[in-house]
Amino acid sequence: MVAAVSTAVVFGLLAWFVASSPFWPRIQATYFSAEDMRLSFPRVLRGFWLNMRIFLVGEVAILVLALLVAVARSLTGPVAAPLRIAAVVFIDLLRGVPSLLLILLFGFGIPALQLPGVSRSSLLWGSVALILSYSAYTAEVYRSGMIAVHGSQRAAAKALGLSQWQALRYAVIPQAVRNVTPALLNGVVSLQKDVVLLSVIGAREAVREAQIYTASTFNYSSYVVAALLFLLASVPLARFTDWYSRRDEQRRLQRAF
Repeated sequence: MVAAVSTAVVFGLLAWFVASSPFWPRIQATYFSAEDMRLSFPRVLRGFWLNMRIFLVGEVAILVLALLVAVARSLTGPVAAPLRIAAVVFIDLLRGVPSLLLILLFGFGIPALQLPGVSRSSLLWGSVALILSYSAYTAEVYRSGMIAVHGSQRAAAKALGLSQWQALRYAVIPQAVRNVTPALLNGVVSLQKDVVLLSVIGAREAVREAQIYTASTFNYSSYVVAALLFLLASVPLARFTDWYSRRDEQRRLQRAF
C-alpha cells in the first residue's frame, strides 16, 4: 500500500511539473494530439503487424541456427576442426559488425548484385542480416549453457557407448537449454524491439509508417502510437521473463537443498 501511494505521488508530482511548463500546450499538441493519434493508428498498426511477423519468424530461425552454431563450436576432435573454425569465424564476424551496418550491407548490397534466382527484396535480406546478427550472440548463450553442464554428464554418456553427437543430443543440450532459458527470453525481448532497424532500408513497419505520417503532417503523435504498440508487446514479454527467472531460481534452490 505504501509503495503504491508513494509511486502515485511521485508520478503525480512529475506530471504536475511537466504540465506547469509554459511550452506544455505546444508539446501536447505536437506529441499527444488525440486526433492525430486516431488518424495515424491504422497505418501504424498495419506496420506493427509486419514487425510482429518478422519477429516471430526471425526468433524461430535464430533459436535453431544459433543452436547449430553452438553445437558445431562444442564438438571436439580433429575431424570436427573445420566446423569449430567455421563457427568461431561466424560468431566473431557477426558479433563484431553492428546490426544496423549489417542490415544496410545485406539489405542494399545483395539485391544490387542482381544474382539470378536470388530474391532482390531488401526486406528479406535485411531480415536475414538481423537473424544472423542475433544468432551469433544467441550461439554464445547456448554455449555457456553447454559449458555449465558438468563434465561427468559427457563421461557417463561416453561410458554408455553414446557417440559425441548422441551425448550432446540426449545429455548436454537439454540441460543447457534449460539453464539458459532466462537469457534466451531476454534475447526475445530485445529482438522484438530491434526489428525497427529494418526501417533504415525502407521496410514499412510501425516506425517507418509513423515517420511517413509525421513527414506529411509535421505532428509527432504517430511516434507515440508506435511506442505504445511496442510497449503492449514488450512489457508482457519482460514480465514473463522475470516470472520465469524467479521460478527457475526457486527450482535451483529446491534442488540444492
